[in-house]
Amino acid sequence: MTSDRTVVLELTRLEALHLAGLVRQFDELLDSTERAADDPAVARLVPDAYDEDPDAAREFRAVTESDLLSRRRSDAAAVIESLRPAIDDPHPLEDGDESDLVDEAGDLTDTVTIALDPEAVDAWLRALAAIRLVLASRLGIQSEDDHDDEDPRFGVYDWLGYRLDGLVRAVSGD
Repeated sequence: MTSDRTVVLELTRLEALHLAGLVRQFDELLDSTERAADDPAVARLVPDAYDEDPDAAREFRAVTESDLLSRRRSDAAAVIESLRPAIDDPHPLEDGDESDLVDEAGDLTDTVTIALDPEAVDAWLRALAAIRLVLASRLGIQSEDDHDDEDPRFGVYDWLGYRLDGLVRAVSGD
């Protein structure tokens, strides 16, 4: 989805902190998983290339898996690096209290602007999509019918979809 555009993303500092936490957890998952076969969620990140031929699929995975997972970790590092101005603030959440990031009405405050060059946008798109795949696996989502709007566990999954949609629209000029 490479574009020559710089995308300006606006997040609240609280969103940036939570996103950084998700990305770090994703990186830890990849770091702790030696082979995708060890975790079904990670296996979704390196899908079979040959559905009809299990031997060819296994051989292809053996050749490509390490590089694919390494690229996923590089994408995660790029997202963290671009979030750094928002997450390196010396005071947020030092004591676990998010109250200074929320106003009296309960609305999030302290918006940060993050400029993403085309390379960073691509890393964000790949990383957010990969994290969303992991969450889908953990939540048992195989199709749209598996999504439960009433289940609060789907909130992060939906928020990532919202952010992905916004990035895709920004890149495509919509």
